[in-house]
Amino acid sequence: MGIVNATPDSFSDGGDAFEPNDAIARGLRQMRDAADIIDVGGESTRPGAIPVDPDEEIRRVLPVVTALANAGAVVSIDTRHAAVMAAAVEAGAKIINDVTALDGDAGSLAVAADSGADIVLMHMPGTPQTMRAHARYEDVVEEVFAYLGRRIALCEAAGIARARLAIDPGFGFGKMAADNERLLASLHRFTELGCPILVGLSRKFGKGKPPKERLAESLEKARQAVALGANIVRVHDVAETVAAFGTKARQVR
Repeated sequence: MGIVNATPDSFSDGGDAFEPNDAIARGLRQMRDAADIIDVGGESTRPGAIPVDPDEEIRRVLPVVTALANAGAVVSIDTRHAAVMAAAVEAGAKIINDVTALDGDAGSLAVAADSGADIVLMHMPGTPQTMRAHARYEDVVEEVFAYLGRRIALCEAAGIARARLAIDPGFGFGKMAADNERLLASLHRFTELGCPILVGLSRKFGKGKPPKERLAESLEKARQAVALGANIVRVHDVAETVAAFGTKARQVR
C-alpha cells in the first residue's frame, strides 16, 4: 500500500504532494512501482496535528482519488470523516482506511456499511491531538487486541461482513517506542481475529534520523511484520519495498 498524503503537514512528507497534480503524479509513480493499493489522505493524523474540516479534506482528495481510480488503481481513502468516505467511494475508492476504526464520526459506521468498500480498522486511543496522553497500557498487546475485536463485532452487527475488514494495530498512534516493539513482536496474536493485518511502520523506527532517512529501518520492520503475519504493508517507499521483498504486496481481497 503506497502512501499519498495530499497534506501540508504530515509527519514525514507534508507538502511534498499537497497540490493535486503532485499527488496524482506520486500515485501514478507508485502504481508503476508495483503498489497494489494507493492510500490517499487529506488530513494529517500525526500527533498534535490540526484537524481539517471535511469539506476541505474532500477538496484535497477528490481530484486525486478520481484520477487514480480512473487510471486503474485500487484506491484507499485514509479518513476519519463520514462525508469524506462517502465522497471518495463515489469517486472510485474501494477501501476505507480509518484511524479511528469507524468510531471518530457518528455517521462513519453507516456510511461504511452502505458503501460496499473494504474497511481497515485501526487502533488509536483518543484523537491525534490527545493520543500521546493516552499512551499508557497495562498490556498493550491484549488491550489493542480486545479493542479491535470489539470493533470487528460492532461492524458485523452493522452488516459489514468480516470478509470486508482488515485490522491495523496502529503503530505510533498513542504508542511509546516500547509499545511499538511489543506489538510488532506479538503481531501473530492478531491473526486470531480472522482479518488481514495491515501495518504502518514506514519511517516510524530509526528515531534520531530524519524521517526520510529511515528506509533501512522501515524495510527491516516490514520484513519482520510479514514474517509474523502481516498481509499489507503501508509504505512511503514503494519501489524499495517491492525490491526488498522480491514480490508484490498482497491485497486486502
